[in-house]
Amino acid sequence: MKKIPITTLIDEFKLSNFVPEIDCGELYLTTTDINRPALQLTGFFERFDSYRLQVIGSVEYVYLSGLNEEVRKERLRAIFDAGIPCLVICRELEPFPEMLEYARLKCIPVLGCATSTTEFIGEAIKWLRVQLAPRINMHGVLMDIYGEGVLITGDSGIGKSENALELVKRGHRLVADDAVEIKKVSAQTLIGTAPDVIRYFIELRGIGIIDVRQMFGVEAVKAIQNIDLVINLEIWDEKTEYDRLGLDENYVEILGNKIVCHSIPVRPGRNIAMICEAAAVNHRQKKMGYNAAKVLNERVQENMQRS
Repeated sequence: MKKIPITTLIDEFKLSNFVPEIDCGELYLTTTDINRPALQLTGFFERFDSYRLQVIGSVEYVYLSGLNEEVRKERLRAIFDAGIPCLVICRELEPFPEMLEYARLKCIPVLGCATSTTEFIGEAIKWLRVQLAPRINMHGVLMDIYGEGVLITGDSGIGKSENALELVKRGHRLVADDAVEIKKVSAQTLIGTAPDVIRYFIELRGIGIIDVRQMFGVEAVKAIQNIDLVINLEIWDEKTEYDRLGLDENYVEILGNKIVCHSIPVRPGRNIAMICEAAAVNHRQKKMGYNAAKVLNERVQENMQRS
């Protein structure tokens, strides 16, 4: 299971640590969900998601301030006894002394941030979804073509890297070659990046390894990109019937998300880079509501009716 050290959360959001003696590097977050323990402060602990990051805002803080000291200690003790990963107090509010007491007793960090509670929760959830997203590694090339993330797949040696190099020369950007790390950040969105070791490198058989960023400049590469389209390269087979109209979309499933997929036959004389460009632009047109195949089909049907 993927997990994030609390120290990474502290560094990312510039959080202050009210209990610095606790080693946050050995404590982890394991879920993207966040909880504001409002009901728990009233004494209701059924179905308490104690494994979530716990956030105290101004409402919870004011409520705690109005409680009798003994009651406040009892409620806070119960929250820390539940084994929460850490507690974040927003709006630069100072922690109650009993918070720090129980934090040291249970080795649970108490952190502080200057932003509003809503802003911190929104940014933290977005960040956690990326860091803890389900992920796989796929063999292929990921390119940014006219703003569309195009994942190019196919058998080894079919020409994916050569095609990527041609696309870079035509002004598009390389995200990953050979190995693409794909993360599912939502039910609709997949993002791809390259492993750190091989980022911005391309392997060309007969030439070796080239560094795209050094050779073509920083405008030729990109660190991360949404995956909008899959193009699968395959050797041309005379016996195979290839789609010539594009009225029906084909999909490939990656981490449970369905992505539009085009199978492109490869043979001498076909400019695959230009075909990838056309596929990316056509996909963008479809997202904007224009489908050339459907327009042509409607014209043909109207012409047949008139005839």
